[in-house]
Amino acid sequence: MTIGRLIAVVGPSGVGKDSVMVGMVVSDPTLHLVRRTITRASELGGEDHDAVTVAEFETLVASDHFSVHWGAHDLRYGIPKSVHDVLQSGTDCLANFSRSALLAGQSAFAHFRVLNITANSETLAARLAARGRESDVQIAKRLAQAAKPLPDGLDVITLSNDGLLEDAVARALSQLQPVRA
Repeated sequence: MTIGRLIAVVGPSGVGKDSVMVGMVVSDPTLHLVRRTITRASELGGEDHDAVTVAEFETLVASDHFSVHWGAHDLRYGIPKSVHDVLQSGTDCLANFSRSALLAGQSAFAHFRVLNITANSETLAARLAARGRESDVQIAKRLAQAAKPLPDGLDVITLSNDGLLEDAVARALSQLQPVRA
């Protein structure tokens, strides 16, 4: 049996990573959307995640619960080791990742690919303001990080998400699985 790919979806805040991933799973139910653990209260919106306190997160780290974990934007994020069971079944998995954790992800997963989603700064600023989770200072900080480069040596597909979501989803699926095109 073929082992599935862990597809790390990256891009700046506000680029639409979660929307593209959900759209991909709706269009192709054979894909699995990885549920991350985050030190952010679930009522603050964003992706569906397992919300934990910082202390709970540290306990999970100490118990070797995660394949990969990182900190960004004053939060902690983790990809649970249980994703390896899904990959072993041959299922491709989509995981919202941090650019800073990509090399750790490449080491943790046998079949690792990166979907790098981009958008222009005007699109990003409008989306960040619309979601209402960050202050103007936090938005400016996130926009300053938007052009941060990816590490070398990764298998990367880059996708612009400045237009319609359904177009970005179709292009992502086509690029990740060209036999469908």
